[in-house]
Amino acid sequence: MAIGAAGTAMVGREAELERLTAFATAPGGRSLVLRGESGVGKSALLDLAAHAAAAAGRRVVRATGVEAEAGLPYAGLHQLLYPLRDDVAGLDPAARTVFGSVFGPAGDAGAPSVLTLGIAVLNLLGRAADRRPLLLVVDDGQWLDDASARVCGFVGRRLAPSPVRLLIATRADVASRFDAAALPELRVPPLGPADAGRLLERHHPGLSTPMRRRILAEAEGNPLALLELPAHFGADSRDGRDGAGPASSGSGGSGSSGSSGSSGSLGGLDHPGDDLFGRPAGPLPRRLHQLYGTRIARLGVAVRAELLMGALDGAGTRPGQAAVPGPRYRMRDADEAVAAGLLDTDPATGEFTFRHPLVRASVVQMATPDQRRAAHRTLAHLHRHHLERYATHLAAATVDPDEDVARILERAAGSATRRGSSLAAVTWLTRAAELSQTRAERSRRLADAAFVAGYAGRLGQAHRLLPDDPSPAAEAPAAVLAAASQALYRDGDVRTSRRRVVAALHALRDSGMTEPDDVFTRLETLLLSISLFAGDRDAWSEVHELFAGFGSLVGDRSRIFCDTWSDVVRHGAGRAEPVQEAAAALAGLAPWDVTRLAAAAHHLDLLALYRPHLQRVVDRELETGAAFSGAVMLRLILIDQIASGEWDEAERTGQRALDAALDQGLELFAHLARGFLALLSALRGRTARARVLQAEVDAWARPRGLGYLIQLADAAALMAALSDGDYEAAYQYATGITPPGSFRPYTHQAPRTLLDLVEAARHTGRADEARRHALAARDADLPELSPRLALLTYGALAMTAEDETEAAEMFALAESHPEAPRFPFELARVRLAHGISVRRTEGRTAAGPLLAAAAESFERLGAEGWAERARAELRASGTTGRATSTNPAALTWQERLIADLAASGLTNKEIGEQMHLSSRTVSSHLYRIFPKLGITTRSALRDVLNRVDSDAATPPCDTPRRARQ
Repeated sequence: MAIGAAGTAMVGREAELERLTAFATAPGGRSLVLRGESGVGKSALLDLAAHAAAAAGRRVVRATGVEAEAGLPYAGLHQLLYPLRDDVAGLDPAARTVFGSVFGPAGDAGAPSVLTLGIAVLNLLGRAADRRPLLLVVDDGQWLDDASARVCGFVGRRLAPSPVRLLIATRADVASRFDAAALPELRVPPLGPADAGRLLERHHPGLSTPMRRRILAEAEGNPLALLELPAHFGADSRDGRDGAGPASSGSGGSGSSGSSGSSGSLGGLDHPGDDLFGRPAGPLPRRLHQLYGTRIARLGVAVRAELLMGALDGAGTRPGQAAVPGPRYRMRDADEAVAAGLLDTDPATGEFTFRHPLVRASVVQMATPDQRRAAHRTLAHLHRHHLERYATHLAAATVDPDEDVARILERAAGSATRRGSSLAAVTWLTRAAELSQTRAERSRRLADAAFVAGYAGRLGQAHRLLPDDPSPAAEAPAAVLAAASQALYRDGDVRTSRRRVVAALHALRDSGMTEPDDVFTRLETLLLSISLFAGDRDAWSEVHELFAGFGSLVGDRSRIFCDTWSDVVRHGAGRAEPVQEAAAALAGLAPWDVTRLAAAAHHLDLLALYRPHLQRVVDRELETGAAFSGAVMLRLILIDQIASGEWDEAERTGQRALDAALDQGLELFAHLARGFLALLSALRGRTARARVLQAEVDAWARPRGLGYLIQLADAAALMAALSDGDYEAAYQYATGITPPGSFRPYTHQAPRTLLDLVEAARHTGRADEARRHALAARDADLPELSPRLALLTYGALAMTAEDETEAAEMFALAESHPEAPRFPFELARVRLAHGISVRRTEGRTAAGPLLAAAAESFERLGAEGWAERARAELRASGTTGRATSTNPAALTWQERLIADLAASGLTNKEIGEQMHLSSRTVSSHLYRIFPKLGITTRSALRDVLNRVDSDAATPPCDTPRRARQ
């Protein structure tokens, strides 16, 4: 027997206890998941490990997952970190802001991503452990809310350098985030026959042989069952006491440590969970009901009421509860339940605690519906100042429709959305609809729930949320919104979905609507999305005509989306300013509003203004269930990374976007990701891969009439042909997108392929067509629409100029444009053309710097086909060898420090946090560092820095390196 903290004994757990003791007392940081069925003794093992750690000098911080809080974002993390709250004040302002946004009242600020919060938690733990090593103990990990579990998994994988250890116990039969957290595991199996017999004899000596055999067979090695089944079968202990009393509770046995334990099956008995509003999910199995039900039934009415209040509020199920802020129900006058073996008393706080979560489940199951509702009413009053808890209990206490309660649930849903928990928001909105007093309010709230579910990637759930109604006309617009969204994003159906949405909008307008409601506005936006992906002139013409007829029903933002998403050449003038202004106030917007504005910014080449916000929140969206918003954000980040020349990062983002879309069955988004990856591969000269992806996108999109994807696939094929030097094929693809001398209406790739068509035409002897196309860009005022289009237009005019003066002027306008460095690939193409022009007019010496700069940029980007072309021109100008050279001496001390940190594997965001810089500033520094070092990829940093240091007697930036060390 293993002797534990209070002289208690565990039977048959010597191996587990030995490993846990070593884990809890060894130096350094590590994590471990303890997994086993309910009643197997996980909680007792946690107690013994915590005692061993404390005896070895570690500070022990404990938390327990609670079913009642499983729907409250960050409730578990709040509980775990609250004892360390004094250390938050010592963190930097950014980290304090992170904790404030998560744990502030009702989630006033948007929740950060798992990465951001995880790093902040690691910093907090490191600061707390500086004084004394830490052991974090989490029991019932399967009941941690989703957001907390993800952060714990992130932290658990990164504890190696710290004096912090994390020990988590979970049920083996309940799925949890820790199942896929990639953390080391220790399984706790049932006891073997010999150990089971020893435990039974220890606590229930003198049983008859038939009874003993029956109990051993029924218990199947589960320690809790071995302790409790004798009372269930009416067995008396040797001294004649009732087996149901505390003497038979097995306080020294495995699984009996009272403060908390895992709920679950007992020899195959399933534990019923409650939903968010405390409604039982199923009947308690007969044997479990009899095990604890008889004892509960013998209690007085007042004691049973106390137990019910505690059970519904999650009280008494975790150690150190006094450390949890806010009002919590504390059971009182419950000594009778202690005597019955249902409760224990926490020695640290003196509070009553459930002896096992299965007791809590029995208490809830045995209460009548009226008793549960009365308890929830009392608890709602207790939590009236905590919106989400208040809403939870108030909803469970309410039977009849009640508008006041429904409005509170709507507010709670808004809070959940801001805290990054879209799925909790769907639950609250659905319950709000159930409690609505009018059909209109019920329909509106269900439509809201369906909308949020859709943006969480739950398109099927969104459709199911909409009810069947005897008067379907009143429900039609919301039903169309859900059905058409599913048809578009899952199946790529733009034809049927457009007809349905247009009909629904007409029906709403004809109903006498004078002000647009949420459903009308969402249908408008969905129609714009359908038309964008259709890329069809007739479809967009219908939208413009429809919006003109709707008048004031169409909001300003919808008109901005319509103009920028449809045809930026014809409708984009004047739209850049409001899109730029909106970028300054994104924090207060819902994720779907942010993505729509960012899409408008993409068409105006202003996406760089939105990317920092998208990168801050995309992890939160994906990791808290908002898969749709997350997938859209990833695609927008990918587009801007391609434009800004961050092609290694773009490859990773594109694959992540593809994986996210496939996980949710969003086929449209999956093919969009493939399309942009095809374009990226073509840019990099990986033309075989580009053509495979392009063909896959084209084969899916063309039969469905998805013009946006067809154009994207053609643009990828066009760039692949240019990279290979196949200018005739490039010309055919370019003119398939738009004819020379014009920009085909409602064709988003028409202005974007301006320079491609001009170059392909020039190289195939079609100089007149190239010139006509460049002049068409000038006449369409493309330079006024976006900085990228200005660069392309001036470059095209320079390449096709009829005299040297005009060419020089246009090249100067292109290369000196203040935004030109944001588009390094296009700038390098213009410089290459400029260098070729100068070599022909001014000689090889004058052309050298321009051609070298172009070659350097192409090499850094990884555009191999273009780099080779630039190197060939350099050789023709009389320059040999590489255009770049390693020049570490040119690095400033700050650049050298950034280079060292990047070489160590840190991300731009992590570097920025260490140096108190924004990730965008770090990216700009790396943009300048790479050419100085003569490299093109982040992975080459370590080698070149090591080579430089080994070649030099004194490192050129020795001071900052020593400072970092």
